Amino acid sequence: MSDPRPQAPARAVATAIVAEDESLLRQSLVEQLLRAWPELEIVAECEDGASALDAIAELRPSVAFLDIRMPGLTGLDVAAAAAEASPDTRIVFITAYDQYAVDAFEHGAIDYLLKPVDLERLDATVRRLQSQSGVGLDAALIEALAARMRGAAFGPAEPLTWITASAGRETRLILVDDVAYFRADHKYTVVVTAEGEALIRKPIRDLLEVLDPTVFKQVHRSTIVNLRAVAAIVRDDSGRGTLRLRNREETLAVSAPYMTLFKHM
Repeated sequence: MSDPRPQAPARAVATAIVAEDESLLRQSLVEQLLRAWPELEIVAECEDGASALDAIAELRPSVAFLDIRMPGLTGLDVAAAAAEASPDTRIVFITAYDQYAVDAFEHGAIDYLLKPVDLERLDATVRRLQSQSGVGLDAALIEALAARMRGAAFGPAEPLTWITASAGRETRLILVDDVAYFRADHKYTVVVTAEGEALIRKPIRDLLEVLDPTVFKQVHRSTIVNLRAVAAIVRDDSGRGTLRLRNREETLAVSAPYMTLFKHM
């Protein structure tokens, strides 16, 4: 005989992704999290910003633990895009930088963990997440924090201005401003200009560290585009986009999580 009494609704399982490019630190944080929050389900472990953003957009986790300084997209880049890709995902930044970063975090609706992660501080973060006392991400706060981190943590690094690339037996000197886009190709990266293609050995994730971030943007896990080479963008009903270039006939696919880059176009 069935029980006619109303049943309490099932409690949603809290899920999380952990994004940290150093594998030992990532493994350590996962282990610490599972001890501090046994009910938490880790649905993805990511080693760079691009895979973290893809995981957030696909899995829409309750929480994303993001290392601020990752290859390619930084934790700040991921958080800014995640605000639209998965607005209910709570963000916890992991940072090795104290003082200037902590001040900014304390004044916003963002939590943080300092490296090496202190168990007492992690417990406090878990309690805050479990209580759902935080609010959604503030895009203006993310941008202000990004500017502060670029100036104070990373230093005034000069962006890459030219590269040497192979085209058959020829080695070409290519101005970075002349590059329309970079495309990952197994162990190589294809450098595409109006005149043709060449190869370099530097992977996509390393290129993002040395390119001007105001000009070159990742639009797909395998593609970095020069925004000055973009003529137009076409959006489809799925949330993805297609870029039309000024001096190339082919088009470039834009994954849905990266469409936030073009929301004002």
